[in-house]
Amino acid sequence: MIDAHLHLDRFEDRLPEALSQIGRLSIRALAVSMDVTSYEETLQIAEGEPLVIPAFGVHPWEAYRYVSDLSALKDPLENAIAYGEIGLDYHFVRDESRQADQRAVFAMFLDAAEAKGRLINVHTKGAEKAVLDALKGRSLPAVIVHWYSGPLELVDEFLDLGAYFTVGLDVLRSELIRSLAVRLPADRLLTETDNPGAWEWIAGEIGFPSQIEFVEQVLADIWGMERNELSRKVEENFARVLQAGSVTI
Repeated sequence: MIDAHLHLDRFEDRLPEALSQIGRLSIRALAVSMDVTSYEETLQIAEGEPLVIPAFGVHPWEAYRYVSDLSALKDPLENAIAYGEIGLDYHFVRDESRQADQRAVFAMFLDAAEAKGRLINVHTKGAEKAVLDALKGRSLPAVIVHWYSGPLELVDEFLDLGAYFTVGLDVLRSELIRSLAVRLPADRLLTETDNPGAWEWIAGEIGFPSQIEFVEQVLADIWGMERNELSRKVEENFARVLQAGSVTI
């Protein structure tokens, strides 16, 4: 199974349980980070965990902390094998100066991804058109759009750029996410949990990687196929996007 977006550094004392599930269920996990410290912790967690792929990112909520000293990002940008979670958020961040900070940090990551051929995992909440415009005209080998909840009319434009989309736990309750799942081509679909926080946001309790099973089953039902067939298709898609981003597994 594939969990193309989760935050392993946020499991704290429940981390052994999360890693146990990843190993027992053979979940290939793209572990994103929020900032430099988060990435360093994620790197440590990934050591000795062959199913975990660590990604370096500065979440748009944290961009303001780095915009005055972008050089602090240079070393991890150079050494990381994938970038994420990066992007823009105009929904939860309404301050226009903070939005400008986001754009500056995001542009730095896009420059690095273009130069080094890196996979990016992108946050778009409330800034879907701005993210789309930032991606256009760039030579980005591998783009994953995480938990898209914006206008469906923009989806085709993201697809035209070669982007893949994750569908996560919100598919259990959101008609918009279900509509997105129906709209996506079979070869651009990925699955995620965004745990531990996503399930806590949805249901008020900590979430775990094993919940990718629920996501797969709902998607299989939506698409009218057996779950193992859906799982195999997502695995093929993830292998393709990792290869495009030069991530060896």
